Amino acid sequence: MNQTESTRTAQVRVALPYHLRNLARVEGDVLLEVNAPVTLRAVLDALEVRYPMLRGTIREYETGQRRAFLRFFVCTEDWSLESPDKALPDAVAAGKEPLLILGAIAGG
Repeated sequence: MNQTESTRTAQVRVALPYHLRNLARVEGDVLLEVNAPVTLRAVLDALEVRYPMLRGTIREYETGQRRAFLRFFVCTEDWSLESPDKALPDAVAAGKEPLLILGAIAGG
């Protein structure tokens, strides 16, 4: 039986910064089942459903916008300013490369 685009799922790896791994009580990368199309929004939605304690830590509650001191990296490229609805590269959608969520460092 063929699956349609809307019912396919992908296993996506997400690498969280240390403080968010502690909050979610996980070690290492998180593996998530994400419905196609695999976008940044879909991955973050799946992450917040599986780990509700992370809701509001990566994206603002009210707007859904990325928090100022977090950055998203996909295949070594900064995706922090990309549309959250842009499809992630196949390497990420296939779980070969992780979506990296990093805490930015500020100071002088």
